[in-house]
Amino acid sequence: MPTTPNLDAQVDGPQYLGPATFLKARSLSEPEELDQWRPDVAVIGAPWDDSTTYRPGARFGPRSVRVANYQPPSWHLGLEVAPFEVLKVVDYGDAVCYPGMTDQAHEAIRTRVAEVASRKIVPMVIGGDHSITYPSATAVADAYGRGKVGIVHFDAHADTGRDSWGNLASHATPMRRLIESGAIPGRNFVQIGLRGYWPEREIFEWMRAQGMRWHLMGELLDRGVETVIDQAISEALDGPELIYLSVDIDVLDPGFAPGTGTPEPGGMQYDHSEITAQNANRCILDAISALAVKKTRGGKP
Repeated sequence: MPTTPNLDAQVDGPQYLGPATFLKARSLSEPEELDQWRPDVAVIGAPWDDSTTYRPGARFGPRSVRVANYQPPSWHLGLEVAPFEVLKVVDYGDAVCYPGMTDQAHEAIRTRVAEVASRKIVPMVIGGDHSITYPSATAVADAYGRGKVGIVHFDAHADTGRDSWGNLASHATPMRRLIESGAIPGRNFVQIGLRGYWPEREIFEWMRAQGMRWHLMGELLDRGVETVIDQAISEALDGPELIYLSVDIDVLDPGFAPGTGTPEPGGMQYDHSEITAQNANRCILDAISALAVKKTRGGKP
């Protein structure tokens, strides 16, 4: 390995110095580098928002998230963990998404995520509108085996529409596509935070026929966020071995996320999202721990 004292000084310095990667994680671009570095987690950008039906702009999400944090990933007071000391994290750049080319962009996202998931590295995908979940979750399901992955999906909307003005690849349809394709079992598809006026009754009837389970925003308020999340995790793992976690920013109340393309009043608030983040971290760490156990026991990772 060549020595890079200047780059090392930039990475170890304040957040305004150095490469604009996710929390200054090592930047990788090619699959062979994944084999060389063998990280636990690879961050992937999915800069695509041509499938949105209201306000665009989420294509800038991956870049914005990478430069938003002003603190290094050191000791977290609430979680009592230093994430980058426990996990080896790299930034695997972006899927190459060209404007206006839905099929090309979705295939680029699926391929990029597959390069990570097929190596049993946990992909952390930053969107992008929610249509990216169809190619991304498909790649994960194919890497681990269809039927072995459940989904916990935080969103104001179910995203299970048949189409959106004839568009089958809209941000309103990815969860339906995942179930119809067989990538994710309907009974292990669990949604949290739904509210508002969409989708229509007939779409909910389709969801019920697939065995999908959901927890409306009112249930979170009545029963408590942590209780509902615990139940959702159990439902998603009722058969499968792993969870794919999908979070749409509009699950938050627009008072906390006013820039979302599809604001829906009455959503989760900051204290709710903190509980959600803690449970999400638990899912991720449990998944990585399971892989580590397999490796130490000589099993196939």
